[in-house]
Amino acid sequence: MDPNILAIIIGVAALIVGIILGKFIFAKSTRKQVEEAELQAQTILKEAELRAETIRKEKELEAKEKFVQLKSAHDKELLEKNRKINDTENRIRQKEQSINQKEGNLEKQIKENEAIKENLSRQIDLVNIKRTELEKHQEEHIRRLEKIANLSAEEAKTQLVESLKNEAHSKALALQQEIIEDAKQKAGKEARKIVIQTIQRTAAEQAIENSITVFNLESDEIKGQIIGREGRNIRAIEAATGVDLIVDDTPEAILLSSFDPLRREVARLSLQRLVADGRIHPARIEEVVEKTKKQIDEQVMEIGERTVIELGIHGLHKELVRMVGRMRFRSSYGQNLLMHSRETANLCATMAAELGMSQPQVKLAKRAGLLHDIGKVPDEESELSHALLGAKMAEKYGENPAVVNAIGAHHDEMEMQYVISPIIQACDAISGARPGARREIMQQYLQRIKDLENLAMAYNGVEKAYAIQAGRELRVIVEADKVTDQDSDKLSFEIAQKIQTEMTFPGQIKVTVIREKRAVNVAR
Repeated sequence: MDPNILAIIIGVAALIVGIILGKFIFAKSTRKQVEEAELQAQTILKEAELRAETIRKEKELEAKEKFVQLKSAHDKELLEKNRKINDTENRIRQKEQSINQKEGNLEKQIKENEAIKENLSRQIDLVNIKRTELEKHQEEHIRRLEKIANLSAEEAKTQLVESLKNEAHSKALALQQEIIEDAKQKAGKEARKIVIQTIQRTAAEQAIENSITVFNLESDEIKGQIIGREGRNIRAIEAATGVDLIVDDTPEAILLSSFDPLRREVARLSLQRLVADGRIHPARIEEVVEKTKKQIDEQVMEIGERTVIELGIHGLHKELVRMVGRMRFRSSYGQNLLMHSRETANLCATMAAELGMSQPQVKLAKRAGLLHDIGKVPDEESELSHALLGAKMAEKYGENPAVVNAIGAHHDEMEMQYVISPIIQACDAISGARPGARREIMQQYLQRIKDLENLAMAYNGVEKAYAIQAGRELRVIVEADKVTDQDSDKLSFEIAQKIQTEMTFPGQIKVTVIREKRAVNVAR
């Protein structure tokens, strides 16, 4: 056989044997890899099952905790609602008892009035009988007198009337003065009693507010961030809020200065957010200030709603509720306007009750007391005074005519047409004149005292004038030769009227005119 062919055959045979051996070895290796893969897959599945079980248990625990928290919150809310319901039921029960008691008293009074009426009718019949008998006796007596005096009844009557008229005139003048003095004394005593009882039953608070708010910082390094490069940040804050920022040597503090407490509150909250966030630049400042203003608007509404609920005033228009909330961020002579209005409302309700008014009138008085200064917090500027503007706003939002009149008349700019109107005026003066309620700048105070004395000195016959008790009383000393006792009364009245019409002052001013006549002689 040819050696080449034999070599080829042997090569082919070797190739075939190699292929067969390769397939066998590859199949064995593949089988081993498959077995290892299956074992690994089983291990991964077991681990996944364990992990899934662990996650499931964790989620169950979280769900249980969440359920417990929600249940606790629900129980707390339910308890609070039950408490409010119980309080409401107790108030209703007390009101029912009070109404039942008043009904019983009214029925008893009606029966007593009927008995008095019957007794009065019988007495009237007796009086008529006695009057007829008396007329007969008078006619007979007149005829006897005419015979004795040789005068007719008309002539005697004329002489008697003239003598009695002269005597009665002199007595009447003295009696009139005595009655006037007695009435003044009794009226003043009764008025003081009612006012004192009203004030004593009202818990007053110190309501002084400043025009500067101190914003505390954690460190002085933050001042540089607030000021910014070349002062751009502080200018952006002042432009966005309308508040002056005073950065001085005061350690860890910045002063916020503005006459408007609402602007100061916006600036304070905005600075608080900016410092906490750390990003302080003009764009961020504008964004934060805008968000803070929206938050303040919501807070104003919440304050108004809480106030009317605490005072027990119902059915107030939402715009009026919002204005009540805005009073929290306004002041009058340094006195917080909301505190002043709440105090006036409580004073009005107490005084109305002390005067024996009905329950609806007491509620109207409290309502008018709360709203009497809403003209100081308008959305838009107006040329009207705050009293007339407040009356206009109250009428716009459907308030009772008595409330509208009380608001407009509490500074005598409208005629008082309802019984609660003078109550509102008096309680407003009481709240403003209370010691510690208001403060004035020293220069304004001194100028007011000086104007008060100069006003009195302008009258003829006035020798000296002194404003005492912090301007609450004006004592005027007159020359006895130029001013009589009658003129003293007239002068006191005229000075009081002029002060009331020409000057602005909190509370009231008492005008006392002193006239002293001295007779001096020397014995030698």
